[in-house]
Amino acid sequence: MDKIIDGKKLAEDILVKVKNETKKLYKNHKIQPGIAVIIVGDDPASQIYVSSKSKKAEECGFLSIKHVMSKETQEKELLQLIETLNSDPKIHGILVQLPLPDHINTNNITQTIAVQKDVDGFHYINIGKLAANIFEDTIIPCTPAGIMMMIQQKCGKDLSSLDAVIVGRSNIVGKPIAALLTAANATVTIAHSRTRDLDEVCRSADILVVAVGRPKMIKKGWVKKGAIVIDVGINRIATSEKKTTKSHIVGDVDFEEVREKVTAITPVPGGVGPMTIAMLMVNTLKATARAHKLPVPEF
Repeated sequence: MDKIIDGKKLAEDILVKVKNETKKLYKNHKIQPGIAVIIVGDDPASQIYVSSKSKKAEECGFLSIKHVMSKETQEKELLQLIETLNSDPKIHGILVQLPLPDHINTNNITQTIAVQKDVDGFHYINIGKLAANIFEDTIIPCTPAGIMMMIQQKCGKDLSSLDAVIVGRSNIVGKPIAALLTAANATVTIAHSRTRDLDEVCRSADILVVAVGRPKMIKKGWVKKGAIVIDVGINRIATSEKKTTKSHIVGDVDFEEVREKVTAITPVPGGVGPMTIAMLMVNTLKATARAHKLPVPEF
């Protein structure tokens, strides 16, 4: 069995289904999913992410609208734009690219997006329903949703008798994936950089999800033999060649070391990243179906 969980291939398969469902939606109901992506400022990484999301939406057959705002944009202006998009029937999903400039309160922004258009899954109502194990009409954050698809592809939908350890407690990845794993009957531990004997905790995991932003932190000795390892980290580090200013991307897991010991592992890049964008398209398609009271496609 191939140890590498190919997120790119799995994402491509999901996007094929999204495209087909989008075609059917338009053919049968003359409805086109619409997503609005907002970027504030000129952060190069954010610009790349936004372009990638907008391009993928267009490839899926969505109406894709990009709003580019200067870094001097005031919070009030951004809130007004969101309110306009909330009431636009052609827009079914709204995404504000994070991080925002320091003078803008991120919580105010994410909580102003209409719950049913919150395709990032950051609204407190969506977060609360997920924590309460209520999945009907709940929008699940894209990265955790993609991670669960990867895990369930390897382990099946029922994770009873499996111990899962999540290293990282963020609202974007750590806490939502803990809720999803718990709902799938795994026994879940949330750990972080201040956890005592972290290496020992990690070694107890049948499923290890790492999202801490520390390059190659998880070594071979930290991982149980036969575990499944999901690396969410994206860290840019300098390439160790003389006379070069080049850099490359690595995860939070020392991939080459750890891959020898595990049943399955996600690479960085090419693992979780493509799945995050694919699940954004899934969330937008589902939001469109709900908005028009149509059957919600299963993925």
